[in-house]
Amino acid sequence: MNLTIGWLYPDLMSTYGDRGNIIVFQKRSEWRNIEVKVKKISLKEPADEIESCDLLFMGGAQDIQQEIVNRDLQQQKGKIIIAALENNIPGLFICGAYQFLGKFYKAADGTIIKGLSYFDLYTENPGPGVKRLIGNIVIKSTLTNSEIVGFENHGGRTYLGKKEQAFAKVVRGFGNNGEDGTEGIIHKNAIGTYLHGPVLPKNPELADYLLEKALSVKYKKEIKLPSLDDLPEQKAKQFVIEKYF
Repeated sequence: MNLTIGWLYPDLMSTYGDRGNIIVFQKRSEWRNIEVKVKKISLKEPADEIESCDLLFMGGAQDIQQEIVNRDLQQQKGKIIIAALENNIPGLFICGAYQFLGKFYKAADGTIIKGLSYFDLYTENPGPGVKRLIGNIVIKSTLTNSEIVGFENHGGRTYLGKKEQAFAKVVRGFGNNGEDGTEGIIHKNAIGTYLHGPVLPKNPELADYLLEKALSVKYKKEIKLPSLDDLPEQKAKQFVIEKYF
């Protein structure tokens, strides 16, 4: 078996070590003898490069980089990304990438930045002087039936159209908006979340969930990956929970 992973805007959208998520996808595939190709797709690459990808990933960034990327997405790439996700291609979208897939982002000065409207959500920054939502976070997801740990740092507050679309419930931390106990979103096989860290090294079950979905869609049959020895990863997760909570 083989997989092609589309790493979207790696030169612009990769804060807080988000590239570590790509490394996890690669290694957990290779350990199972699955051949992996990573396509780096940024401003200069043609949009149709996305069409041959079996799994998509995009991380977060600062405001300037996000503005550059959003302009590119609003042209051809955004349409092709949405078409892929609608065809059940799995994706993991972190922080700013998560916000891009919503309806809009309202900046602190009131400026409305149009999103791709794939996720049923909107994000707004409450304005200058309001604290950012920062810190270690623990969530519980029914997808993996496990606690997931990460680090969040966002000024925007995200509100879902329907709470049952949430990727997870907040155990400790802020989540989407610090108010309703939701974190992230899932639609079809695409996950949006605020969890940096990067999120996958300490939560390998989430990586495996996305890899299984990618393989199942590609090969048109349900595929279950063989188990790996995840004791080091689980110890790292438990360390975070015990140290910070």
